[in-house]
Amino acid sequence: MPMIPETSTATTRRRFSLLPWKGVRLIPLAISISIGLIFRFAIPKPHSVPTKGWQLLALFLTTISGLILTPLPVGGWAFTCLTLSVLTKTLTFSAAFSAFTNEVIWLIVSSFFFSRGFIKTGLGDRLAMLFVRFLGKSTLGLSYGLVLSEAIISPAMPSSTARAGGIFLPIIKSLASSADSHPKDPSSRKLGAYLVQSQLQASSNSSALFLTAAAQNLLCIKLAEGLGVKVSSRWVTWLKASCFPALVALLATPVVVYKIFPPEMKKTPDAPEMARRRMKEMGRMKFEEWIMVGTMLIMVALWIAGDSIGIASVVTAMLGLTLLMLCGVLDWDDCLSEKSAWDTLTWFGVLIGMATQLTALGVIKWMSDVVAGFLKSHSISSFWGFVILQAAYFFIHYLFAGQTAHVAALYSAFLGMHLASKVPGLFAALALAYNTNLNGALTHYSSGQAAVYYGGGFVELRDAFKLGIAMAVINITLWVLIGAGWWKVLGLY
Repeated sequence: MPMIPETSTATTRRRFSLLPWKGVRLIPLAISISIGLIFRFAIPKPHSVPTKGWQLLALFLTTISGLILTPLPVGGWAFTCLTLSVLTKTLTFSAAFSAFTNEVIWLIVSSFFFSRGFIKTGLGDRLAMLFVRFLGKSTLGLSYGLVLSEAIISPAMPSSTARAGGIFLPIIKSLASSADSHPKDPSSRKLGAYLVQSQLQASSNSSALFLTAAAQNLLCIKLAEGLGVKVSSRWVTWLKASCFPALVALLATPVVVYKIFPPEMKKTPDAPEMARRRMKEMGRMKFEEWIMVGTMLIMVALWIAGDSIGIASVVTAMLGLTLLMLCGVLDWDDCLSEKSAWDTLTWFGVLIGMATQLTALGVIKWMSDVVAGFLKSHSISSFWGFVILQAAYFFIHYLFAGQTAHVAALYSAFLGMHLASKVPGLFAALALAYNTNLNGALTHYSSGQAAVYYGGGFVELRDAFKLGIAMAVINITLWVLIGAGWWKVLGLY
């Protein structure tokens, strides 16, 4: 029987069906949209919340669900939801895009550009190698060298993920390789696994130490101010409250991890020599590196004194970036290629805009009043209300793949609950913000840096979870014991 040739239409359909789908991930898309639709139409709207507020809350839940499930990359999904908010007339165009002029967003973006200079000039590597050279004769000393160098870099490099992926994981890999400790191999416990876990756990405290050490810190402060919490001299206020607990926890971390997750190699006599060789290859400090050091010192000085002389934090960041471009350390192509900065500009703008409008429409106040009523009906004091809310905020992070999504979803609501429970505003705002950093090492997916370090292949999944919860309890204990007295002295509560 002769074969019947396929029609051109059938052939076209078959070829089309075989094409790989490159668009949105359909299942996460369906789940994210379903969550918003169910909330909007299946849950009765409270009388005190306007229809637009309830509709915006449904869109916000869809946005956050998408940030967690990622039907599209974060920036693309945020822009899609922003488009939906305008298309459904939930927000006007001007209201939807109003947050893109927010100074905090541009402070973050400018700082991302500035941090690129550390990687481009090699200054970040040089600082790390300097500490390794002087402290690296033992495994514990080697860890301290890496931890301290990150703490020094962090105020001018506001991305813990960039610090992990651009500077410290490559150095750890090099050190581990020289000690015959390899990823995805039993030898990983020799040195690499310990250094990775020590650096990851310490990075939570480095990020909490300075306001400009992590992007989510700036977002927390902006959201707090949106709820009426006054933060004078932001950079100084943050540092005054964080310095003692963060430094104690930072210095304790390498020792604690050394005890509960010990490396097989205790001495690293070759590490200082490797650092010396690397520094010799780098040569003397270049002109660009000196410019980076000088500009960083100027920026930190202005962040400290800025309020008293009338220079805003964002202007300081812009000045630092301008100096680097004028001196040729960075060029505009460097800024254009910094995808993470432009991505952050997009989705931070969307989230801040939505959060601001939720506050303006009374949604956050309604949520806060509901929780406050519950606590009052059970005769729960403001102290125990604070403890319960902080613990819930911390451990719910198991549901989030990233700290900024956590902040965007819950920070305003939880801060509102604190305020409704009569917890002092500045104390509650800072405690939640520090809390946000401490949960960054809870799991292998809880933050960008956690994913980077786990992706290095030195740590098994079960060890990541076990050490994550153990260090979480230890860090919280240290912050409570050291912070309670210090915050009392500062008059925060």
